[in-house]
Amino acid sequence: MPPSPAPPSPPPTPRDPADAALRRLVAARPADVVTGMLLRDLTTLRIGGPAAVVCRVRTPDDARRFLEFAAGHDLPAVALGGGSNVLAVDEGFRGCVLHLDAGDFTVRGDTVTAGAGLPFDTLVARALDAGLTGLEFASGLPGSVGGAIVGNAGCFGHEIGEFLVEATVLDADGRLETVGPERFAFGYRRSALQGGGALVLAVRLRLVRGDPAAAQGERFERLAERRRKHPTVEPCAGSWFRNLPPATPGGRRRAAGELLDAIGAKTMHEGDAAVFPGHANIIINRGAATAAQVRTLVERMREAVRARFGLTLAEEVRTLGADGFAAPAPADPDATAPSPPASGSGC
Repeated sequence: MPPSPAPPSPPPTPRDPADAALRRLVAARPADVVTGMLLRDLTTLRIGGPAAVVCRVRTPDDARRFLEFAAGHDLPAVALGGGSNVLAVDEGFRGCVLHLDAGDFTVRGDTVTAGAGLPFDTLVARALDAGLTGLEFASGLPGSVGGAIVGNAGCFGHEIGEFLVEATVLDADGRLETVGPERFAFGYRRSALQGGGALVLAVRLRLVRGDPAAAQGERFERLAERRRKHPTVEPCAGSWFRNLPPATPGGRRRAAGELLDAIGAKTMHEGDAAVFPGHANIIINRGAATAAQVRTLVERMREAVRARFGLTLAEEVRTLGADGFAAPAPADPDATAPSPPASGSGC
């Protein structure tokens, strides 16, 4: 985890009382603790200023120690895995980033246990290699297992929360717990853990010993579709806005991309922040985009949809500010159950 070159302006640093303790922490764990690392190096959109400190989390003891350090010095702490679905602000983050690096994977019967830092698509591939099916719908989704669980990632009418048996979480008070799906209160692209207070370290999922050939075939189809519709070179955070709630209970969600397409979003840009020409609900970084440019572009897109359709789009991507993540968008009325795929869109 080599640090990026020093930014042009001084990075945010912990307040003075924490400085000596931070120096001791860096000295004790030089390979795992880095100060001033740019958040653009930890996010798939490749945008974001420096974090005061980034701590690589390999074990539950690491997580506990680093969280205790942050709490003891009144510093905010956030967790990042794959870094998708995140817009980090240009000013950086004044606290402690826990960079999840635990990528364990084991199989027992029809369940798999995965570390929160394992790339989500790696989980899909390894499960299929072990003869377990069910997750192939999510082939190609970016990010980590932990982020997927906390955000209840999904597409094509399925969500990762459907498969959760239990998770190992570290509470804010340092207690390690094994909790069931009810702790997450899963909804559409959200969970109760998005509000903070607990860190997911590992999950156990129940899958099915189905037809591996058919499942691999679906995986290849999903990957090919993702290559057709999503950026393969340009940095992006993933789909920016949530699909809209169904007009009637149990109906299909309306794809946000449909509305954005209708208002001509694919031609919109602000500096190097631009809407991807192949998908109106994806924003790309054309090289030197800033968070401020992205935020301006997002509001232009949202306002154009509001003016044309009288509808307000809610963001799926979360903003990481100087003091931590902004509150997630409120749940929509049917957030307690997954819906069929959105019309006109898969993911």
